[in-house]
Amino acid sequence: MAANQGQSIKVQQVSVGKINATFGFESALDKQQAVERLFLSEIGLQGDECGDPKHHGGVERALHQYPAEHYTYWQTQYPDRGWQAPGMGENISTLGMTEDTVCVGDRYQWGEAIIEVSQPRSPCYKLNVRWNAEGVSEQMQQLSYCGWLYRVIQTGYVSHDDDLVLLSRDESALTIKQVGDYFFNDPLNKEGLAQIIGCQKLTQKWRDTAEKRLETGEVEVWDYRLFGELRC
Repeated sequence: MAANQGQSIKVQQVSVGKINATFGFESALDKQQAVERLFLSEIGLQGDECGDPKHHGGVERALHQYPAEHYTYWQTQYPDRGWQAPGMGENISTLGMTEDTVCVGDRYQWGEAIIEVSQPRSPCYKLNVRWNAEGVSEQMQQLSYCGWLYRVIQTGYVSHDDDLVLLSRDESALTIKQVGDYFFNDPLNKEGLAQIIGCQKLTQKWRDTAEKRLETGEVEVWDYRLFGELRC
């Protein structure tokens, strides 16, 4: 996908959250808008916590960005919920960047920091609980309306006043939607798995999972992540 180096996207909102039980479980999903400048370290924004470090956060998942465009869709599906950022627990909200225009490995200047797209988000059942809408996580996965995560290449101070400026894109990069479609919607497609394995800037865990599928011909069980239970 051709890159437009220097393209600038305005950040609509930056959000951070502390661990609490607002939605009936311990998490930092209930984020609040941050208007001050924050330091972005290798593991995330100053003041942003992670309630489940096994499945969230860390250097490969330091930031989550979610397209504000998608809230229009969720409003049509569940019209009485009041959908708006940061309803998916995102740190960065934008208009003009979606899963079919953002690629794995894209590097952006954001304020003093440089960030790199590392993987799609894997939606979990906690979003169903948060919105009291059972099908949200599964629909997010099927539609690739998941947003994406970043690793931090250069730390520094950032804010909602700083645009995201595209610095570089690999010529053969996969879009976030392509990765999601291969990984979630056609999970044993050998060509798709080979492309995922060859995507050098994709988080290693995703590439290892694709290799395991090729070796075994089996897909890992997603039920607990998507629904909060193991279904027989």
